Amino acid sequence: MAGEARKSLSPFQLSLRRLLANPTAMTGLLILLVLYFLALFSSFFSLADPVKSNLDSSYHPPNWFHFFDEEGQFHWRPFVYGMECVDLDYLKYEPVLEKKYPLRFFAEGYPYRLWGLFECTRHFIQVETGGEFHPLGCDSLGRDVWSRLLSGSRVSLSVGLLGILITLTLGTLMGGIAGYFGGWTDVLLMRYVELILSIPGLYLILALRAVFPQHLNSVQVYLLIVVILGFIFWAGLSRVIRGMVLSLREREHVLAARAIGASHLRILVRHILPGTFTYLIVAGTIMVPSYILGEVSLSFLGVGIEEPQASWGLMLKEAQDVQVLDDFRWILSSGVAIFITVFAFNFLGDGLRDAFDPRKD
Repeated sequence: MAGEARKSLSPFQLSLRRLLANPTAMTGLLILLVLYFLALFSSFFSLADPVKSNLDSSYHPPNWFHFFDEEGQFHWRPFVYGMECVDLDYLKYEPVLEKKYPLRFFAEGYPYRLWGLFECTRHFIQVETGGEFHPLGCDSLGRDVWSRLLSGSRVSLSVGLLGILITLTLGTLMGGIAGYFGGWTDVLLMRYVELILSIPGLYLILALRAVFPQHLNSVQVYLLIVVILGFIFWAGLSRVIRGMVLSLREREHVLAARAIGASHLRILVRHILPGTFTYLIVAGTIMVPSYILGEVSLSFLGVGIEEPQASWGLMLKEAQDVQVLDDFRWILSSGVAIFITVFAFNFLGDGLRDAFDPRKD
């Protein structure tokens, strides 16, 4: 009976069942859902304005909330201790046990625009006036690292999704045209693809970035990074799509469509390219980390997102100082976020590839 039920499932349902049964892929998917949820509501979950400096809190260490005070007494409302800088030369902070600042949930804080549309002042957690709550510490300018990490996630996580749309569109279009028409069309397009692939990716990214003006606002730089990364990564995808289309164009249903007089555009769009969708889903998931790392490289090298805006690559730039990294290790938080995100995408991508492998029974 189990075998009959299995046979009654469609190929997509069987693939979905394999995916759901893969714990590694589901772990990656869960991590990504949490990360994108936090990015979507980053301002709501921020503790402080991510671009506002406070030199009095330069390299403020992480301080977590407490339910029990120094005497072991329980407090229903979590609180943080006040912090005092006891050594200005080495920026050493000590808690002031006499000062306790309760945390307030869904409280008023700094104003922001949710998704750029709605004026809001409500935040998930805020500390009472006079206190500071920095679960991941502060950077050299006294900006809350947790808040900047959330703000930077909007850039670093969305770059991959928007860039992959460009890559999939260009790669599918160019590879589909080359594979379907063949001849000189195929020769010219593939030689152009090989020219792009022959140039090292990082150098090509830097060369393209140098063509444009250096002083652009944050939105322009963001869109520029998306376009550059999308332009870089489509070439390799187009070669794979070309090979698939060469095989698909000889299938019976394609030959039948030609026989009844269907146009080239209709055959390509309705009968050939849909056969590549499974591969595109898997390839897109696996390629997204490359976009994230591309944005990180650009911002780290100083040609991407610029201060005071935040991105994970720009935040990681501060960690290149060995002395800073040795004394204030929380500055490496963005590197940990990049590591987790890239691995989560790879886990999900590998799971999708295994689940949708046509050789699976």
